[in-house]
Order: sequence, then C-alpha cells, then structure tokens
Amino acid sequence: MNTLGCNSHVAFVVLVAILIVLAVVGSIPAASLAQLPTPASAVSASFSFTTIDFPGATRTRARGINDHGSIVGFYFDSAGVIHAYLLSQGRFTSFDPPGSIMTRAVAINNSGAISGFFLDSSSQEHGFLLENGVFTTLDFPGATGTFVQGMNDLGQIVGGYNDSAGNQHGFLLSAGNFTTVDFPTAVTGTIATSINDRGQILGEYGDASGNTHGFLLSGGSFSKIDFPGAFSTTAPFSINSNGEVVGFYDDSNGFTHGFLLIAGNFSTLDFPNSFSTFAVGPSSSRHSREAG
Repeated sequence: MNTLGCNSHVAFVVLVAILIVLAVVGSIPAASLAQLPTPASAVSASFSFTTIDFPGATRTRARGINDHGSIVGFYFDSAGVIHAYLLSQGRFTSFDPPGSIMTRAVAINNSGAISGFFLDSSSQEHGFLLENGVFTTLDFPGATGTFVQGMNDLGQIVGGYNDSAGNQHGFLLSAGNFTTVDFPTAVTGTIATSINDRGQILGEYGDASGNTHGFLLSGGSFSKIDFPGAFSTTAPFSINSNGEVVGFYDDSNGFTHGFLLIAGNFSTLDFPNSFSTFAVGPSSSRHSREAG
C-alpha cells in the first residue's frame, strides 16, 4: 500500500478527549479550497501515556479507539505475520478475515463495528468490515487495491484506493455507495483517513514537490492543514465529533512527532524517550493518552 506520509512506526499514540467545535457537516461534490487559521506557534502540553503490547508479539500498533475505551490495531507475530486485534476491558482478541495473509484493524465505532484492510493470498488489498461477528469485504469498483482508514458511528467508511493507472485516491463509502475524494491540487495522491459523525472528512495529499499536507473536507469545502514549521509532512490521522484532530509531522532533523489540533491551535505530542510518535485517534469522552 502506498500510503502518503506513513513511515516506520515506533510509537503510536491513541488519543482521547478534550472539547472543541470546528466546522459544519461536509459533502463530497464541491471542491472549494480554504486555509485553516494558522496559529502563531505550536503550544506545549503534557499528557499521560500507557504502553500497549499484544502478548507474545514482536511489535504492536494501536490504530483506533471508541468512547467505551475499546482499542483496535495490529501486531506482528514471531513469524512476522501481521494480525488484527481488539483490546476491550483489558482483554486482547486476535482476528483475521477468511483467506487473509495480513490484517490491519484501523477503526472501531461505538457500536463495536471494526473496519480495516487485509491482503489475500494473491497479495490483493481489500477493505473489510467486521460487524456482529460477520466479515464483509469492501472493494472500490474497478480499483486494484482498497484500504480502509476510518469509520464513524453512522457506518460511513473512508480510506483510499488505487486505480488501474496506479493513481491513489481517497474514498467515502456511505449507504453502500462509493464516492471518490480528491484534494483539488493533489499531485501524488489523496487519502481520506477519518470521518466523524458530522460527516467531516480528514485526510492527506501529496504536492508536486513530494511534500505531504493534511486536509479537512467540511461543508463542501477543503481546508489545508500544516503543522507550523513541519519539514515535509503533516499527516492528520483522525477527527472526532468535537472537531479535535490528531496526526503527526516531521521536523528538519528527521524526527516524527504527534500533534493535537484544537480550534486552530497545535500541540506537539511526544511519547517519553521515543524518537518517533504518531498520534492516530481521538475519542470524545476519555482523558488519557495511550501508546503502543
């Protein structure tokens, strides 16, 4: 999968709660472009972290959290095979769609539905939805590969797909219908990474210089998101219904930092003693920061 702005992940930070309201519900067809307010500087903040390790895994990644504190992600077993997991009420559960040789769970909503993507035995990439114990495969029509990145409580799903020419696009899946989401000035591809219950879509795109920028699609308008002073990458990962945004950016020294964006103000999020932090998922009711 050619995901924009995604490097080797050392510490994922699954973020939860604070209060804010951004813009109004978004719809796909319009393509107007606006710039989010840029703060004078990023502000400092302190957070509490908890490490998450799947038992026996060589690496563990946390990718999504719901308001009940249930967490999904993926881990590497001793043979290097990647499996999805659910962490709920302190208990880990591993799972894979039928026929999968690699599974990554990326989102869980408040009804407990889980979405993500997997590779089949032919190394073809597919999205999936796991709901009430039943797997559903999700493929954008005509795509050579489909990968899910986010889901809301209404069952709307966003992600990315590759077309037959090898171009990368974002998508929205709503009420069984797929819609392409492309940032108007994107050159090297667009990915939709998150959708909240108000229909606001978060994502990232590549420009002609190979830099990665974030975007918010709300009320039919695209807004660009760049962390102040970021070197080449700002990658927003998730937005909740309060409009809180988390993601990651790089600096000129090659280090990666998580960030939190509230009402136009950015905060840096660094897991203690790590050289790379990736913030990937805010929820709306808890007040801890968890990393794996």
